[in-house]
Amino acid sequence: MQRMIDGVVRGACHHDCPDTCVWEVTVDDGIAVELRGMVEHPTTNGQLCPKVNRFLDRVYHPDRVLTPLRRVGSKGSGEFEPISWSVALDEIEQRWSAIIEKDGPAAILPYSFDGTQGIIQKGLLSRRFFAALGTSDIRRHLCGVDAWLGANEILGTPKGIDPEDLRLARTIVLWGTNTLLTNRHLWPVIEEARDAGAVVVVIDPVRTTTAERADYFLQIRPGTDVALVLGLVHVLDRDGLLDADWIDRHTTGAGDLVESAMPWDPATCEAETGIAATTIEWLAHTFVTNRPSAVRSLVGPEHRRNGVEIMAAIASLPSISGAWRDPGGGLCRSTQVWWEEAFGLDVEQLAQPSRTFNMARLGEVLIDIDLDPPIRSLFVHNSNPAVIAPDQNRVVEGLERNDLFTVVAEQFVTDTARYADLILPVTTQIEHLDLAPAWGHLNIALNKPAILPRGETKSNNEIFRLLADRMGLHDPSHQESDEMLIRALLERPHPLLDGITYERLERDGWARFNHEPGLALLQHERFRLRALDPNHAVAPSTHRFQLISTKRHVRFLNANYSQFPAHHPSRPEPELSVHPSDAADLGLDDGAEARVWNERGELHLRVHHDERLQPGLVSVPFGWGHAAHRDGRSVNVLTSSAVRSDDQGSAAYLDTWVSISPA
Repeated sequence: MQRMIDGVVRGACHHDCPDTCVWEVTVDDGIAVELRGMVEHPTTNGQLCPKVNRFLDRVYHPDRVLTPLRRVGSKGSGEFEPISWSVALDEIEQRWSAIIEKDGPAAILPYSFDGTQGIIQKGLLSRRFFAALGTSDIRRHLCGVDAWLGANEILGTPKGIDPEDLRLARTIVLWGTNTLLTNRHLWPVIEEARDAGAVVVVIDPVRTTTAERADYFLQIRPGTDVALVLGLVHVLDRDGLLDADWIDRHTTGAGDLVESAMPWDPATCEAETGIAATTIEWLAHTFVTNRPSAVRSLVGPEHRRNGVEIMAAIASLPSISGAWRDPGGGLCRSTQVWWEEAFGLDVEQLAQPSRTFNMARLGEVLIDIDLDPPIRSLFVHNSNPAVIAPDQNRVVEGLERNDLFTVVAEQFVTDTARYADLILPVTTQIEHLDLAPAWGHLNIALNKPAILPRGETKSNNEIFRLLADRMGLHDPSHQESDEMLIRALLERPHPLLDGITYERLERDGWARFNHEPGLALLQHERFRLRALDPNHAVAPSTHRFQLISTKRHVRFLNANYSQFPAHHPSRPEPELSVHPSDAADLGLDDGAEARVWNERGELHLRVHHDERLQPGLVSVPFGWGHAAHRDGRSVNVLTSSAVRSDDQGSAAYLDTWVSISPA
């Protein structure tokens, strides 16, 4: 039997997080006994986040699925029996072959997202497999796409500055991003800039932990970001702070942008955004005079119907003001595009499926009786759509279909897996090989397996190698080893990869892309400015309160750890946070029970008075599973799956309106 070598093995975190920490696993007698952050890694700096500090508890958790399971109870009952891999693969082959013969391969739908961000295990072989089979596919647009599109429209690229270069900035605007909670390893960079004289401004509808640590907090009304940018541009133009030479040489359409800002004087902007006119004037002046100036924004503001417009507006501010001319100045956003370019991973071009659906519409797609052909089988990996997808009631209704053959590759019996016909046990990050990118810095890491796969678990890629063989897909590309896949990526002729080899990563654990820090990025580009539309894309609602689902709990920010009591907050249940003035108006004491509802569903939750919100805005935390709620549903029972008419773009989670009453 194969045996791993005891000692210290380097790897990297796989979670959907900008930080991608590099870790070291200590193995003793084949057991992982310690996991710690790598001290020498410049971003990790020896510190892991509260959820990953307990990662070994996940690896060795008694509830982990270690053998294939077949459903024996009703869908959703969670009743399964263990079976062998051979039996599981036989059933998949037989069921899929019958579906393909009757309805064609388009009746099979894979569903995956960022349960692992590793380039290798996330989807290289799965995309090859389903494309060769000819199945339907999803547009993996749940998050990040509107931010990409909005930035790209103005900048001509979705690329932003190296986040490490924020240490050079002297004005840093954290726009709709809770850095301390969701991007904690960037905070030391911001503190370094502040120690050198930088002013840190947070713009957010909620007074987050980051806002409480900033120099200035601008509590914007939800969804009015475009109006704020127009107000800032108005002041810059009114007060003669725009550099005509920069605008002439580096922009097009600036006149249209300035003209659209003309009605947005500070008083009008204050009435719309809730930010004081004097503060708007101060920020405009500070942004152009206290340079370098940078805006840091990730995906928070994008989750609205007008998310592209919001992100285009945010990208317009450093572009018209000339912030890009300075090292450390400009727009600082996701670095995902850096490694997509380096590795040739434009995932929308990796395969050409027979038809695609925006993944936010899963519930609608599963219950659509008019689809031709209808979805007869669902294969889920790297995702838990019963929790993370919007319009949760329809998602569950689709999963409950007795004629839907559902296969879920998972580590635990999640809320989605409870509805599966078959559960396939998969490895954790310390049990397989992967290449770990980052969307918050420019370091790439090699994740080496530290222990043998527990029980009968297999990596995602090994599962798709087995499925390819069973389904008669015998092209050698379906059987490439994980090391072969990694080496092929690293050998691509791209300047960012110069000097980065498999052997170097194996020796050091990580390497920085070949990009010199402290360079002024995009300073020679020509930015494509245009008039901005401040009108919100969602029609007025009959419901009184706007709902946001926040990442709030430091030991689980998403659905990966909410089922583990050790990761729960001190108040171990999801709550409805309401501003005290709204709570008083509703007659809801702190700790009282409330009913929260709209046309899609309802929840019953205990009330938490929270002055960090603003009147009219309520919050329910994201990531809790169904069992944590007395209704057997979580916050996405209230959110909408509506997307643009072209079926593109991120889910508009934040365009959710609800009514509230005492329960």
